[in-house]
Parts: sequence; C-alpha cells; structure tokens
Amino acid sequence: MSVGDVAGLIAAIAFVALVGFLAVPLIKLGRVLDEARTSLREVTEHSVPILDEAATTVATTNGQLEKVDTITTSAAQVSENVSALTGLYAATFGAPLVKVASFTYGVRQAFGRAAGRGPRQGTAGGGR
Repeated sequence: MSVGDVAGLIAAIAFVALVGFLAVPLIKLGRVLDEARTSLREVTEHSVPILDEAATTVATTNGQLEKVDTITTSAAQVSENVSALTGLYAATFGAPLVKVASFTYGVRQAFGRAAGRGPRQGTAGGGR
C-alpha cells in the first residue's frame, strides 16, 4: 500500500464517519417532520367542525339581531305614540282640569266665608 492508498482509505473512513454522524440528526428530523404532519392533520380535522359551528352560530346570531332590531323599532314607534297620546291628554284634559280645580277651590272658599270659616284677613293660606 502506498501513501496515496492510505490517504484515500483515511478519507473514505472519515467520510463514512461524517455520514454516520449526520445520519442521526437527519433521522431525528424526519421523525419530527412526521409528528408535525400528524399534528397538523389532527388540528385540521378538529378545526373544520369548529369553523362550521362558528359559522352556524354567527348566522343564528344575525337572525336574532334582526329580531331585536324589529322589536327595537316597534318599541320606538310605541314610545312615539305614547308621547303623542300624553301630549294630547295634557292638551285635552290638563287645562280644563286645572280650571275645574281652581273653580272648586274658589267655590269652597266662598262657601267657607259665607259660613264664617273662611280665611282671616291678613294671613296667608287661611288660618286653620
């Protein structure tokens, strides 16, 4: 064996050692990639039903919001109607009731003076 043959043999052994040294991390990396692929498949399998359920929930919620919007609109119309009715009641019965109350108070005061029970002169509010 010549020096070149020995050098070639050493280089071949070094190359085999290097390949053996790099093969272990490559095998481990392959296992990691297999696990990542399996995990990704499981996540995908579990995510699709969740997304379908979320879409159904959003659609149902939109339907309920439309119902609430209808109810709110109806409540606003009822509020406007009650406000208009209150204004009508105040205009129709409010002023006449105040006049009737004033008239009855005046009549009571007049009958009270005639009977001698009326308010005394110089005192505010009658001295009962």
